Order: sequence, then C-alpha cells, then structure tokens
Amino acid sequence: MRVLVVSHSKTGGTKAMTEAVVAGASHPDIDGVEVLEVAALDATPDDVMAADGYLLGTPENFGYMSGALKHFFDTVYYDCLDHTRGRPYGLFVRAGNDGTGAVRAVEPLVTGLGWKAVAPPVVATGELTDDHLEACRELGMTLAAGLELGIY
Repeated sequence: MRVLVVSHSKTGGTKAMTEAVVAGASHPDIDGVEVLEVAALDATPDDVMAADGYLLGTPENFGYMSGALKHFFDTVYYDCLDHTRGRPYGLFVRAGNDGTGAVRAVEPLVTGLGWKAVAPPVVATGELTDDHLEACRELGMTLAAGLELGIY
C-alpha cells in the first residue's frame, strides 16, 4: 500500500505540518504502507494512480488553496478521474485566517475525484502549536493504519 503526500509550503508552516503527517503515516507500528512525499508542483498523474490514499497540505492564500496545490489538481484531475474513485484522503491547512476558504476550494475537487475523507481537515490558525502538529500526526496515522487494516 502507498500513501502519497502532496503539499506546498512557502514560509515553512505547511512544511512542518507535512513533516508531522509523514511521521504519522510512517509510524513504526504500521506495516506494509509506503509513504511518498512529492511537492505539489512536481506530482504527476502516475504518482496519484500508484497511490492508495492521499494526504494533501496547503497554506491558505487569499482565502483559497495555494496556487501550487491548484496546479496539482489541474495536472492530475482528468487523468485520474475514473481511476481513483473511493480512495481515502486527508487534508491539512495552515491558515492565516480561518482556513475555511482553502477547505471549501479543495472539497469539490476531491468530491469530483470520488475520494473519501478519513477525518475532518486539520486547520492550523494562529501560531503553529504542538497540538496542531499532533493532529497532523494523527491524520497521517489514521489514513495509513486504515489502509493497513483494509478499512479504506
């Protein structure tokens, strides 16, 4: 099984969240799940189709997802549309405001792809805290453990 982590970070906040998500998905108690981290600008349809689940990270830019994550969806959407339905995903957002704009921007795209959320999005507003990072680790563990157990 493979988890694809796709994210973009310009200032480092989303990068710290990505590292926590990867740590959770790579937890030593989870067997048989490979974690592949690819920058949003570099991810390809082949990366998406080769994965069994997805963890998506973005800063909230002007009340929207990052341009890099939008580029990811523009690049993979139609090639993956009929090949990845039903696969699990998780979303994490580093937000200067409340994060709802970024979440609302991503949701119709993952819905169109037929992906299923494994948990509510992790949205980190204000100072990035240990609680935010722990929530990211838990998101990564949830998706990877669910794949390991065949839940998703």
